[in-house]
Amino acid sequence: MACICLHDKKRIEHFLRKDLYLHIFSIGDLDDFFWPYTIWYGSETNGTIDAVILIYVGLPLPTLLALSSEQKVIARLLASIQHLLPNRFYAHLSPGLDVILNKTHDLQSYGKHYKMALLDKTGIPTENDTDVKRLDMKNLKVIQELYKESYPDNWFDPRMLETGQYFGIREKNRLVSIAGIHVYSPQYRVAALGNIATRPAYRNRGYGRRVTTKLCRSLTDQGIEIGLNVRTDNRAAISCYEKIGFSTVAAYEEFMMQKK
Repeated sequence: MACICLHDKKRIEHFLRKDLYLHIFSIGDLDDFFWPYTIWYGSETNGTIDAVILIYVGLPLPTLLALSSEQKVIARLLASIQHLLPNRFYAHLSPGLDVILNKTHDLQSYGKHYKMALLDKTGIPTENDTDVKRLDMKNLKVIQELYKESYPDNWFDPRMLETGQYFGIREKNRLVSIAGIHVYSPQYRVAALGNIATRPAYRNRGYGRRVTTKLCRSLTDQGIEIGLNVRTDNRAAISCYEKIGFSTVAAYEEFMMQKK
């Protein structure tokens, strides 16, 4: 096994698409919009890539994605690049990989998560959604206010509003529910949903399902494959996504990492 730094988008994409929904975030990061903020490591055997790890540096805190159904292969790759990792970063790790990094880093778990994928596109609900509106940069201030109240720990990149793939509902001229994306690439035909939130006083009214449904229809109309991440203990969100047509495809855990 040889560890290499990867620069060829086509080679990376070919490997990642072998498990599309596990790697949907990473595939989206091949897009020119995200690519300058990415560092890719891979391992190869006889010239064929057998594991890939991504470090995304487009946010103040770097994020490492080490996900694979082949634990031994990616574990060897992760161990081989420990000395190249940032002093502090966030990590998405397939089960069992944390034991490698806890030798060099202090780990704080942010919970077990599922990766879900919209596999049943025919099941996307159809309903009256005339009050679900597309949001853009002109709405930035009210969006930030909603997140401050309803989802203070979320990671929101205002640049993503430029994609046109954020939708919201207002009541009494106040934004009360929103659904958007973390990753969006028409070129690679993938999107990862995120930043989905409803103000506490307006929950349990179906608003979250309606804004997410509108977003999913917008994306599927473009022939885009859709995935998302959700905590395993967030039963309300999981139920909402299942009603739209999402299924669980993998499990992983999120961590904050600080070098010892």
